[in-house]
Amino acid sequence: MTGDGPKEDASASEEEEWQLYSSAGYASADDPWDDLVAINEDADEEEWFDGDDFETSGQTVDWDSPPCPAPLGIVHMIRIGTCNHCLHRVAGRRTEETGAEAGATLRKEAFARDKELGSSEIPELCPLCENLFEDVENIVERIVEQTGELDHGTIQIGVHVPKDLIQEEDRIRTRHGASGSRPLKASFTESIQMGIRQRMDGVEFVKERPDLMILIDCLTLRVDVDIRPVFIYGRYRKLERGIPQTRWPCRACRGRDGGCESCEGSGLQYLDSVQDLIGEAFRLALRADNTSFHGMGREDIDVRCLGRGRPFVLEVKHPKVRRTDLEEIEKAVNSNAAGKVEILELRWTNRSEVSRIKETRAEKSYTIRFTIEDPPEDSSIIESISSLSGVTLEQQTPKRVSHRRADKNRKRKITSVDNIVIDGNEVQFSVRCEAGTYVKELVHSDEGRTVPSVAGVLERECQVTWLDVEDIHAD
Repeated sequence: MTGDGPKEDASASEEEEWQLYSSAGYASADDPWDDLVAINEDADEEEWFDGDDFETSGQTVDWDSPPCPAPLGIVHMIRIGTCNHCLHRVAGRRTEETGAEAGATLRKEAFARDKELGSSEIPELCPLCENLFEDVENIVERIVEQTGELDHGTIQIGVHVPKDLIQEEDRIRTRHGASGSRPLKASFTESIQMGIRQRMDGVEFVKERPDLMILIDCLTLRVDVDIRPVFIYGRYRKLERGIPQTRWPCRACRGRDGGCESCEGSGLQYLDSVQDLIGEAFRLALRADNTSFHGMGREDIDVRCLGRGRPFVLEVKHPKVRRTDLEEIEKAVNSNAAGKVEILELRWTNRSEVSRIKETRAEKSYTIRFTIEDPPEDSSIIESISSLSGVTLEQQTPKRVSHRRADKNRKRKITSVDNIVIDGNEVQFSVRCEAGTYVKELVHSDEGRTVPSVAGVLERECQVTWLDVEDIHAD
């Protein structure tokens, strides 16, 4: 049998309902009592539940019993089978001990006051926790085993308790427990933390950004340890063309395990990437599983990134070691990837900087070189290209990226154009522009999808030879 304590007065709700009908004008039309049926005095009395008690582990909760810390309240909690740990947390009595030891003291005192209490039959299953606190030592042991070889200083505990147990515990505790007594979930978590502190030195429990997230399922007693990633901020310079920023899965096998003949078993379209040239050194040093790369934008595979480099955040996943010498890693990367990638300005950071990196809209400076078919006079070339300084482009999504970008028109500002150099039918110039500008299309116009363009003002067909990122004006 189950129950929630004293129910609301049914007659009150019926009266309110009748008043609603009365105010609507129905009262004058009918007698509300003429449909009553006479009670058959000989009929068997029907057993019904009024919410004044309910059965817990074979014992009945007496809702009229005073709440703890009253002695009768403590006696009642003992009679319904409350374990020592729960007895202490709901009793509201100060003791020198804590946890189960304190509950045992309270139980002993209650037995001394009531000699019959010690001989009465008391349920073995605690109605407040279903003897969950008996598993604390076992859970702590599992946590210690799973985290013993991991480098960590902070831990966050996550506990999943069955919803029905939480509801039952809350009903009994709020009615019979002392005011302000700790709920089951919080108290169980504290017991786990206390057990860990006794087994691990220097560990700190936090509510956000932990080194380890420990998840406990109280139904199955399963313990999962989630090693949180570490994040490193830096800038990279890509010195060689033909290197993608992140891993590029093989087009033929889509990067499946074992690869294919096309990728020679690597699963990659390109063996090198900025992500791996930088991240592999961190993965090995931190004994991690993998890495993710978050850049402030990206350059095309055939574009170099020079100057101060592009800001990035490297996410190192499931590291068994959480700290290393960043200067040593920087030297190792720059040595191993010499001529390809160079990194600088490394520092430890956190996940929030990933969002900042992704959301920053920084202006960029480029140097671009292209060829002109049947070039006009040098003075005309310089004047035409210079006229683009300060203009706002209308750029429709380029054909080369239309398969992965929405087809729409974008407005982008050209801040400045300078350093125009002419070498026969080849022209080179520098441009500073708004984030998101398609610079190659600024030159060749993408069949008129970018207006204005160098090809448009020169009235000549232009072909891009190469493009370099000279600076990203951020930080």
